Amino acid sequence: MDKDAYTYSSRPHLVPKTERIRVLYIDDEPSNLISFKANFRQKFDVTTTGNPECAIDLVAQLDIQVVISDQRMPGMTGIQFFNQLKNLQPDPTRILLTGYSDLDAVVDAINLGEIYRYVTKPWDYDELLKIIEEAYELFWLKQEKQALQDSLITTNDQLEFMVRQKLLS
Repeated sequence: MDKDAYTYSSRPHLVPKTERIRVLYIDDEPSNLISFKANFRQKFDVTTTGNPECAIDLVAQLDIQVVISDQRMPGMTGIQFFNQLKNLQPDPTRILLTGYSDLDAVVDAINLGEIYRYVTKPWDYDELLKIIEEAYELFWLKQEKQALQDSLITTNDQLEFMVRQKLLS
């Protein structure tokens, strides 16, 4: 390959990657919240809550990048939570975590909550670690894509202005 050829990795990124991924975990069982935080706090900035309504506010306040929710919680399912979240805060990547194998829940999670992954309990540390890292990569790529689109629109507007100026002179 020609060393002067343009490659994706050769251009500077418009959106810098964060040093620590910001993860929010929602579960109504306190022992699951403690276990998750104990396992992942060394790798990520972990916030946990047992309250889905509170979680929506936390996503915006803490600029959360990856959201993991249990499916079965009193008052609101994980799917219902993600459906609300995607309408208010569409950017974070969503992962549904559940101890139950329910095909309808999987279909609804994908179609309504637009989740990235469906993970069953009990989760495996290494598998969930990889999934969270991949979820962040997806989050970052979406941000980078938006920044590139915005830059392209600005550049196009500037070029159109220059062409109009040239035509008028």
